[in-house]
Amino acid sequence: MNALDPSPDLASIREKYREASNSEQTTKKLFDELSVIGKNDNQTLVAYKGAVTTLMSKYAEGFGDKKSFFKEGREWLEHAVENDQASVEIRCIRLSVQENVPKITGYTKNIEEDKKFILDNFASMTDNGAKSFVKGYTTQSAAFSEDEKQLFSGI
Repeated sequence: MNALDPSPDLASIREKYREASNSEQTTKKLFDELSVIGKNDNQTLVAYKGAVTTLMSKYAEGFGDKKSFFKEGREWLEHAVENDQASVEIRCIRLSVQENVPKITGYTKNIEEDKKFILDNFASMTDNGAKSFVKGYTTQSAAFSEDEKQLFSGI
């Protein structure tokens, strides 16, 4: 963040998001950092805010709070997908959430759709930071076969 642009730095957010799934402290810091993001801001940041909000449910006390964080996060994430349907990074963020949430949430219906979208559109990505994030996620994702993961290795 800087004085002229209060939005969090996207490169920094990507890096912290990678760490957040394994760290309650990183998740909470990232949640606080993204609290300034509104639904009309950069849709990639909106998607990260949604994903981190769903992650907060993992660390929340009590079923009500867990459900509340998860529902709110899902809404932010779906808003971002709806408003930037061509973004491979946003689809990858949603895939990262859906692939890692308990099946009981019912929020797993877009895994195949997002996987196909990523495979079909990855090569045409122009933002190197986004491309690196997507490549990093897909190469460790259980949603992608070994053959599919090889498609990302040469890029």
